[in-house]
Amino acid sequence: MDSQGFNDDTYQAVLRYHLAWRQRDLDAILACYHPDIAYHDHLQNRVFTLAELRDYVQAALPAGSNEHLAHSDRIRVDGDTAFIQYRLALQGGRALFCSSEAITVRQGQLSCIHEYATLQRQDSQQGGADNRSALARLGLSARQLGRLAADLDSYFRQQRPFLDPDCNLQAVAAATGYSRNQLSYLLNQVLCRRFYQYVNEARVRYLLAELAGQPSRQRIDELAFAAGFNSLSAFYRAFRDHTGMTPSAYLRQLACVPAATTAPASAG
Repeated sequence: MDSQGFNDDTYQAVLRYHLAWRQRDLDAILACYHPDIAYHDHLQNRVFTLAELRDYVQAALPAGSNEHLAHSDRIRVDGDTAFIQYRLALQGGRALFCSSEAITVRQGQLSCIHEYATLQRQDSQQGGADNRSALARLGLSARQLGRLAADLDSYFRQQRPFLDPDCNLQAVAAATGYSRNQLSYLLNQVLCRRFYQYVNEARVRYLLAELAGQPSRQRIDELAFAAGFNSLSAFYRAFRDHTGMTPSAYLRQLACVPAATTAPASAG
């Protein structure tokens, strides 16, 4: 077959790889790799061999539905090389990675991959070399950042560490198995949050759920302390930032909801 132009064998091999990622099938992904594969992750400035790719792919596979991967173009083929572009939206929606891969196929398997990813934030256009060097130091790929975001969100929802007034970054890092620097990068550069801002938002969400489920309306300052706040000033500030109103205004609005939504009694 001619070495230039469309090559169906190349296309089918890359399509299988693409579908294995969509199905989150680790064994199917690994089966696509040639025994002599060289996987170049240019965001981390690292090259992985087949022996290293199981752990790399396992860490990159999303654990839940918070990571959204969308291909922004069809698979393009030129001889034994295919090109894919995709966008990876991380949990929270404030940031995304725009990535492209150049994939070389040999004997029906992927023998060389060059992955290029650039972090973009919705509130800025920062990215490029600074992010590449930072993620190289942290040992994270674009997909692994998505996994980290999902793991952090799951830990906060299931274990509720924010209920402890002394919740801190070191304790969260130890509990989730990530480093302080990895969590700090995710929060600051991807989710655009400081650690205690992230914690206090979780506390407010917890408190709002408690308010919605309490017809007796426990005192809101008692709920604030039960949610992990150790000062009312921090609570009021976090509450206004999250809801756009003061606690008293929110309670007045909440008190009006049943009357406004209850259907009138039948006159019959």
